[in-house]
Amino acid sequence: MMNKLKTAGFAALLVVSGACRTAETPVDTEKDEDLRSRAERIHRESIVLDTHNDVTSAILDDGFDLGQSGVLPDGGLKTHTDIDRIRKGGLNAQFFAVYVGREFVNKKAAEGGGAARRALDMIDVVYEQVRRHPDTFEMAYTSGDIRRIVRAGKVAALMGIEGGHAIEDSLHALRMFHRLGIRYMTLTHTNTNNWADSEGDLSNPRVKHHGGLTDFGREVVREMNRIGMMVDISHVADATFADVIETTAAPVIASHSSARAIGNHTRNLNDDQLRAIAKNGGVVMVNFYDGFIDPNKAPVTFRARALNDELAAKYPNDPKRAAEELRQWRAANSVQGKTPLSVLLDHFEHIIKVAGIDHVGMGADLDGIPIDGTPEGIEDVSKLPVLTYELLKRGYSEADVKKVLGENLLRVMAQCESIAGK
Repeated sequence: MMNKLKTAGFAALLVVSGACRTAETPVDTEKDEDLRSRAERIHRESIVLDTHNDVTSAILDDGFDLGQSGVLPDGGLKTHTDIDRIRKGGLNAQFFAVYVGREFVNKKAAEGGGAARRALDMIDVVYEQVRRHPDTFEMAYTSGDIRRIVRAGKVAALMGIEGGHAIEDSLHALRMFHRLGIRYMTLTHTNTNNWADSEGDLSNPRVKHHGGLTDFGREVVREMNRIGMMVDISHVADATFADVIETTAAPVIASHSSARAIGNHTRNLNDDQLRAIAKNGGVVMVNFYDGFIDPNKAPVTFRARALNDELAAKYPNDPKRAAEELRQWRAANSVQGKTPLSVLLDHFEHIIKVAGIDHVGMGADLDGIPIDGTPEGIEDVSKLPVLTYELLKRGYSEADVKKVLGENLLRVMAQCESIAGK
């Protein structure tokens, strides 16, 4: 029944991907058709798994339902994700992001609830989507569940918390979130919390930093190991990364990060970190956001974030002035034009060369990035087959491609499960 999820439109997507070929590259039509046919088969036979999709925010905040179309009447996109495009893209397993923004840290019940309440609301909308669409989704809690659900022809729905402040400094809350189905936690978001430094605010002198993990932060990592929750190091500061690697007894993941050697942004991992993850047995799930991966756009994205903090401090009582100055700066400094698909593939290839083929996967960050913030040719979840074709075109074997599409993450998840309780 797996084939039912890889429906009509697949071959057309692979044909469209040819538009990304440079004019200088000669095309052997017969060989290319064979390659596309092979890519279609491999994608259909693989478990295609993505570790980070933020459509949950649109579901909770905007009332979006995955059974609706996220494509606008004029062909533009409201969301990167809906059921129809999940099926067209051959996606078999999706970790829905339980994203908790920094603005929820100090909120009270009277204001709609704090960080833990926000996480609970996000978790509920995932369960509700599964309830509303039982022919498409089934909740998964283990690597074995994923394989069983895919064999049954459904999409495995999983969850990961983005922002460790969601546990409100409580191991009790951490354990309860695990019981509710959370299978990874990003230790920080763009904000440093009470026990771990984020890369997102290191340049902000108003933020108190710890130099990595605190003692309690190390305890959080050890407890995640014990209960079988994957430790996610996307968004953390380099010092936090080092402390995690030193502390963890289980493989770690970067649920949506890329290679810093190509996109010079601290949201990405440097080569020493890639080698450390390989030694640890973990996996880096590549982010699709052009503001992180494009070598021309990543430095601008990095500077814009720091400038936002500077302007907030400069105009504490005039947020409109701060927002306008940031808008003007972006207009003057933004790099125009779509990022070529080849740039995204360069990130996969760089991580493979540095860390190895067993340590890379896909964490696209769809619906957590600007709607037009993807590389050309892979604009939404329906275009995932293009990735299979492009990896084959770069010479990777069928076994290698299947590892990248999902098997590497499944291995890490199974290892974390086997370590749990020890």
